[in-house]
Amino acid sequence: MYIDPTTGGVLFQALAGVFIAASGVILVFSRRIREGIAKLRRKTRKDDEDEN
Repeated sequence: MYIDPTTGGVLFQALAGVFIAASGVILVFSRRIREGIAKLRRKTRKDDEDEN
């Protein structure tokens, strides 16, 4: 399959933009993401202790 160099450049720029946007979202919401993961861990740990 042949991809024109100009088309390849446009695709690369679009993918780079998506990657940068996703990285920014993760960076901005990193505290909430960490808190959510910790909350899930505490809940599963509590459920495991209740079963024992």
